[in-house]
Amino acid sequence: MSWRDEVLDTIASEFSDVGDVAQLTRIVLRLTLAGALGFVLGFEREQQGKAAGVRTHMLVAIGSAMFVLIPQQTGIVPADMSRVIQGLVAGVGFLCAGTILKQGKDESHVQGLTTAAGLWMTAAIGMACGLGREVTAVTSALLALAVLALVPRLVSLIERVAGPKKSSGSAGDDTRQR
Repeated sequence: MSWRDEVLDTIASEFSDVGDVAQLTRIVLRLTLAGALGFVLGFEREQQGKAAGVRTHMLVAIGSAMFVLIPQQTGIVPADMSRVIQGLVAGVGFLCAGTILKQGKDESHVQGLTTAAGLWMTAAIGMACGLGREVTAVTSALLALAVLALVPRLVSLIERVAGPKKSSGSAGDDTRQR
């Protein structure tokens, strides 16, 4: 065997982690669905002028799917998968913490909580995709979208009917006053 054949065989073996067309289809479907659901949630956030938009949400969703998909492919046992998920949830929590800002002299103005929670939810949706729980992922994304897009309108409607309150923040905002 020549060095050229050895190099080509090595390259071929490095790309042989997908055994058949069914497995490749499964991988493409899960990652594409994660990206698409991340896009939908990120698009809503971007339309609201939030810092974490389409690209951030898509990357969080696809990355989360990858973190659970790869161990699944390697045959990880459920107990070890739970540790992967724990680490992913904690790591995404740090990413989300970076979206929360305290502003003002006394730091009483907090911004970014809804965006952080949305990113955390997007990671969970990505994990559901990676684990092959597509219906759960789609249902969760629709519920999250309803919370982000419809609940602020509902709260506004309720506030108009009930009359003005003395509270300085509203339930649909990313900002709160203490």
